[in-house]
Parts: sequence; C-alpha cells; structure tokens
Amino acid sequence: MESTIRDRSLLGRMLGAARLDVAVYEDVEHDASATGQAGVVVGLVAVATAVGGLGGSGFALFGSIVAAYAGWLLWSGVVFLIGQHLMNGTATWGEVLRTVGFAQSPGVLYALAFLPLLGGLISGAVWVWLLLAVFVAVRQALDVSSGAALLTVLLGWIPYVILQLATRILTGVWPNLI
Repeated sequence: MESTIRDRSLLGRMLGAARLDVAVYEDVEHDASATGQAGVVVGLVAVATAVGGLGGSGFALFGSIVAAYAGWLLWSGVVFLIGQHLMNGTATWGEVLRTVGFAQSPGVLYALAFLPLLGGLISGAVWVWLLLAVFVAVRQALDVSSGAALLTVLLGWIPYVILQLATRILTGVWPNLI
C-alpha cells in the first residue's frame, strides 16, 4: 500500500494523529518501522504527565514512564484480542500497537495540567481527545465498523484505567483537577 503521507517524521505523524487524520493512522499501521516512533510518543506523554502532575521526584517520573508503557502494551493487547476474536478485525498486534501508540499524541498537553484553574480543563479535554484518537486508531487498524471500534476501545479501556489508577496511587502523580 503506497501512502500519500509526506511527513513521516515523528512530529509530523504526531500532529497528524492528534488531528485524527485517518491517513496517518493507515500509514503507521502499515509501516513496521514506525513502532519505535510510537514508543517515543508514549514516552513523551509519560514525561508530560509527570510534569503536569507536578511529580518532581525521580520515582514519580519512573512510575509515570512504567505506567505509560505498561498501559500502552495492555490496552493494545486487549484491543487486539477483542478486535480479532469478537469483532472479526484484520490487524496484527504490531499494527494495533503502532496506531494506539500514536493515538497518545494529544497527551503531550498533559504537561500543562499543573496550571491553576486551567489544568483540570486541559486534562479533561486531553482525556476525551485521547479516547477519540484511540477510537480512530482502532477502527483503522482493525478495519472494523465504528460501532465495533467503539465497543472494542471501551472494553479495552477498563483494564487500562485500573492500571493507570493503581500507578497514580503508588507514585502520587495526579493531574491538577482544580
């Protein structure tokens, strides 16, 4: 499949993923070399989350990074299994991993969560934006209907949220909600 994407740089793909550009998700789905870039996106979002949560300690940053990568692997794995076995999707785990990784792109804005009054609004908006991006990522990677993608994302999100909450409790990194 020949892609029409011109900017395959990390930043170009992140911006396209954040814009919910279907072509970008299709491009990273089919580009096995984009897995490393997807991993970098997840790492950048982890650092942004630690900064936004005012987690200045090394433990908080470490915990945020571990939670981000564990969450990425868990959510991608659950989405892949649900999509393949319940929704008749047609993706490999690598394709789901890459698209879900790039869907995290809006999360770099979590770095602004420390702002008084605005931090909670920013965190909430980014949270919704991330869910929309993962929806697009899953729909494109699995080649399923919008309804099947929505159900897959929501079912896959449950263990992801449990993991993230447990990590936040252990590390003390919480986005500013005031």
